[in-house]
Amino acid sequence: MRGVKPKLVVVNDTVTKAPSPPSGMSAAAKSEWKRVVPDLASRGLFTDPPMVENYCNAIAGAREAAKARRGKVMLGSKAHPAVRMEQQYLEISRRYAAEIGLTPMARSRTGVRQQKAMEDDDENPLNIS
Repeated sequence: MRGVKPKLVVVNDTVTKAPSPPSGMSAAAKSEWKRVVPDLASRGLFTDPPMVENYCNAIAGAREAAKARRGKVMLGSKAHPAVRMEQQYLEISRRYAAEIGLTPMARSRTGVRQQKAMEDDDENPLNIS
């Protein structure tokens, strides 16, 4: 994941209405799906449902690990095993979020900005062209 990230491009044949979560997802993953998919669909970025599903599962895993450690970071003199699991899930979810357009950096990439600018031109009262 190092180096220049590819520009996000709005694809015209993407899903515009948020589909229901895939079966087999945990309740926490379904909750995340219902939170992010409408946003992605409205921006025309919901092009890879399995990647979004993996992102939601990673977020759910991080939440489960946080619940498992119950606020504790240490068990005696050793780190709680759930701390490492939570860190790994958060790292995985961060990578997926960047790929599917959920991070601020991903939203600021030119492909998304240009599409938004084209949509806004008709509504801009100061547009004199």
